[in-house]
Order: sequence, then structure tokens, then C-alpha cells
Amino acid sequence: MPRHTPVGWPPTSRRDLVIKSLWILVWLVFLSSPVEDLAGGHHSTAATVAGSCGLAVFVGVYLTMVFRNIGRPFSRGVVLVLGGILGVLAPVLAYTLGSAWLGLFVYLAVAYGATLPLRAAYFAIPASALAMYLIGLRSAEKEARGLVVLVVLIGFAMTGVGQLVRTTIELRKARATVAQLAANEERLRLARDLHDLLGHSLSLITLKSELAGRMLPGHPEQAARQVADIEQVSRQALVDVREAVTGYRRPRLAAELAGAQVALAAAGVAAEVPADPGLAGVPEEAESALAWALREAVTNVVRHSGAERCAVRLLRHETLDGPVLELTVEDNGSGGSGKGPGNGLTGLTERLQKAGGTLRAGRIRQGFRLVARVPAAPRTDVGSGA
Repeated sequence: MPRHTPVGWPPTSRRDLVIKSLWILVWLVFLSSPVEDLAGGHHSTAATVAGSCGLAVFVGVYLTMVFRNIGRPFSRGVVLVLGGILGVLAPVLAYTLGSAWLGLFVYLAVAYGATLPLRAAYFAIPASALAMYLIGLRSAEKEARGLVVLVVLIGFAMTGVGQLVRTTIELRKARATVAQLAANEERLRLARDLHDLLGHSLSLITLKSELAGRMLPGHPEQAARQVADIEQVSRQALVDVREAVTGYRRPRLAAELAGAQVALAAAGVAAEVPADPGLAGVPEEAESALAWALREAVTNVVRHSGAERCAVRLLRHETLDGPVLELTVEDNGSGGSGKGPGNGLTGLTERLQKAGGTLRAGRIRQGFRLVARVPAAPRTDVGSGA
């Protein structure tokens, strides 16, 4: 399955660099008119050399200004300097070498629209179109009149593209900041919980150990009672820690849904994921089992399926055994290479069975589907149902 570098991201591999470079080179095809004009021998040797150098500088500055600036933005001063160079080269080359060079103003409008602040771009783009038209009056008024609309439209269209790229970069930074803040908050919560769980118990153990040490020479029976108290407090602290660790390890379905959305998007898979799981009345054990099922299914989609689309659905059903919550993960990929269920699906089946649920997974006509069901209400021992 093809993987594309997201908008606003610099290339992260040689493949990404090649793909982005090809997209850049495709749009340089509109420079064919100046190149043909130079190769046609219509100018003197000095003019041809000067035009070739000017065109090379223009293309280099244009590529630097637009495509380098999209991934890792320059400062405003650098953008203004590079824009000024393009704003000088385009009129000079078009005025001195003829109408074949009017196309440079299209690239000028693209550069201004993509990189300049909106207020500056709104003035620079019409000014570029006006300058091109005035220069075109000297050699090819009809061609200049046709290019005016093109320059204005492309320039203002690129303001939207530039704004989209800048917004994407800001969102990426904001998401990284939110993730860091969430990690910091989780560390603080873990520190608070450990302090609450172990602070009192360890203090009591320390105090009773000191008392037992003082009593050992003359009062062995009292020291033994202190040691017994230490054992009891230690066992209770161990139970508390195990319960806390179990709570930390238990995945939550809402968190797994959000993680699935991010993982599928990062893998280039078009994702359809519900926002609100609606878990009112669902036992924690059942929710945890569904969360594990979702994690396993999304991992298989990302790593093994080669899918382009993935849909996650979460529905409630009424059955003879009571209400159930059903999770369906369906993709259009080719699936893994194994002929039978892997260790992940086998362990997942056992986990769901412990929660009173079931698992169905297999190939469908166009892709792979995993369906996990768990009780949507606490289980009872009444009757002979589930």
C-alpha cells in the first residue's frame, strides 16, 4: 500500500524525497517557453548567457522559497528577501528578453501566495499581475491579457494552500504538545497514587521495625507482635499495589478508539472510527476485553493487511441472553500470510471468553472482518443461558 508524506511534513526518507522532488519538477514544465527562447538563438551571446544565469537564479530561489519554506518555514525577513529577488528578476527578464518570459510571473504569484503573510500577499499578487500586463504591452498585449487572470487566480489559490500548510504544521506541534502534557499528567498521577498507596504503609513498617528492634533484647513477645503487624501491613500494601497495577494496565475503550484513529491516519489508512463509545452500564472487564480486541485488530490492519480503508463500528444489540456490545473492525486489505489464527487472535479469544464474550474473525469478499461481542450488562448466574 502506498505511503505518502503528509502535507506540511518534510521528507523523512529517500523515497519521500524522490516523490516530493517529482511533484516539484512536474510544475517546472511551464518554464519551457524561456528555455526554448534561449535555445532558439533569438538573442546575442551576452543576452543568452545573462538570461540563462538569471533563469537559473530565479528557479533556485523559487524552489528554495516555496518548497523548503513549506516544510521548515524561514523567518519573515528571509522570505521577504527571497521574494524581493524574484520580484526583481521576473520583470527584468521579461522586459529585456521578450514575451516568452511572461510565464515567470505565474511562478512569482505562486511564491507570493504560498509564503507571504496574507495581508502582504493580497497586495503583492495583484501588483505582480499589473507589472506583467504593463510589460506585456510592449511585446504581446494579447498574451499578457490572458495571463493576468491566470496569475491572479493561481496566486490567490496558493494563499489557501499556504494557509493550509501552516495550519497543519501548527496542529502537528499542538498535538505533540498535548501528548507531552498528557504524559506529564500521567506521571504526576502515578506519583500521587504511589504516594497515597505506599506512603502510610511504608511509614508504619519503618516505625514498627524500629520498635521491634528496641524490644528484641528484653521483650521478645512484644517484638514478635510488632513483626506480625509488619507482615500484615506489608501484605496489605502488596494487595493495594497489585490492584493499582491492574487498573493501570486495563485499557479503556475510549482511549483505544482515539489511539486507533491516530495509528490508522499515521499509516495512511482512511479510518472511520466512532467518537463516543457509549459504555453506560458495561462492566469494566467487558470494556477491557473490547479495548484489547480493538488494539489487536488495528495492529493487524496497520502491520499486515495492506488496507487502504478501515471501518470501526460499535453497536448495542438485544439478545436472548441480554444486551451485548459488538465491536466490528473491517478493512479492505489482503490480510496476513498465515493460514490459521495467530497467537494474537488466539489470546484475544481466550480473553473475550473470560469476559463472557465471543470473537469471530476471517476473510470477507473484499478484505478482513473482526467481530468481538461482550455482555453490555453485569453477568448473573440465574437461568441456563450464557
